[in-house]
Amino acid sequence: MKTYLQCIPCFMQQAYRTAKLATNDQHKIKTVLDSVGDMIKTVSMENTPPATGNLIYHKIREVTKNDDPYKEIKRKNINEALHLYPDLKETVRNSDDPLLTAIRIAIAGNVIDLGVNKKFNIKDDIQTILKQEFAVFDYEAFKDQLNKAKTILYIGDNAGESVFDRILIEQMNRPATYVVREIPVINDCIIDDAVASGLQEVAEIISSGSTAPATILSLCNKEFLDRFKNADLVISKGQGNYEGLSEVNRSVFFMLKAKCKVIANDLEVQENDIVLKGINV
Repeated sequence: MKTYLQCIPCFMQQAYRTAKLATNDQHKIKTVLDSVGDMIKTVSMENTPPATGNLIYHKIREVTKNDDPYKEIKRKNINEALHLYPDLKETVRNSDDPLLTAIRIAIAGNVIDLGVNKKFNIKDDIQTILKQEFAVFDYEAFKDQLNKAKTILYIGDNAGESVFDRILIEQMNRPATYVVREIPVINDCIIDDAVASGLQEVAEIISSGSTAPATILSLCNKEFLDRFKNADLVISKGQGNYEGLSEVNRSVFFMLKAKCKVIANDLEVQENDIVLKGINV
């Protein structure tokens, strides 16, 4: 997905929010904003937004010397999600369509997104999404691929969301690889976060190699690229991964909530819609 003009103020807002969390030093925060402003002047609109995000978060780390400003927030999100886990498992077991319910729960976890300036209440959002109609609903194609699949590559997004991903992986009951970011970026999941969520009990955990707030193939390592090419079923969670992978030449199923008007427009849905979209299926 290319960059739109509406992305530019969002870049500045993200830089300010993250820099303010990373340091109390007003001079350093101003340095971050000045640097990001200069960077945006030359950014290509053909780049994906996460490619620019990669440069922005690198600059924040460089200036503030804080490699993981969202660490404590991620820990709290994971603990809250783990507290909900037993009841959500029961909801799946008691539903008429356990797979679809697990997909809905996984998408509900996608509201834990600190890259967008929106408040969320995970308990309320789960209840809403369990009843919400899908704006894009490629469920039959998804079930068809799942039934044939011997291997699943599941590309994670946010740290707290990974607990909800675990529920879907358990329900699919296939050998799965869970993919995380190489280093901390916003509240995206890294290996330590995935382990804290219990993903190692249901999947192999690997890093994509990407340092961006998304899966950008040019930044990924060989192990991930080989698995991405050869997996029978690829699931991509969240907006950043959609931005990075929406034009790839293989089948991918995107699961997300459209929390941003730009992404909603690109998907031809409305803001706050939920999506299960397959490409090249």
